[in-house]
Amino acid sequence: MPLHYNLSKVYEISDNDTEFAQQIINLFVEEVPVELKSIKEGIEVKDYAKTYASSHKIKPTLDLLGMDAAYEENLQIMEWTKSEGKKKEIKEVFKSLKEHIENALKEVRKEYNI
Repeated sequence: MPLHYNLSKVYEISDNDTEFAQQIINLFVEEVPVELKSIKEGIEVKDYAKTYASSHKIKPTLDLLGMDAAYEENLQIMEWTKSEGKKKEIKEVFKSLKEHIENALKEVRKEYNI
């Protein structure tokens, strides 16, 4: 049983469609790391629009995968972009978000042989 993600929402909205679940997993593995890198880059140079766009893009995937802590941290990053906060205010939040996503990615790759 996975520790860092939960597919129950995916199965619930898809009537237990394993093919759909696989598509969500593939989306997570292929797109979220790219967007995570973009968020990091955006934070570093205070490109609030870029950071917001990438955070917004991964938001539904984090929700579907039941990654509640990562989802909440992502919302904090989105709020930070709206208030155009200081880098130091968001660095720890990003670090934690990155850790949650990396843990889930390791687990998904192992479980699905990706």
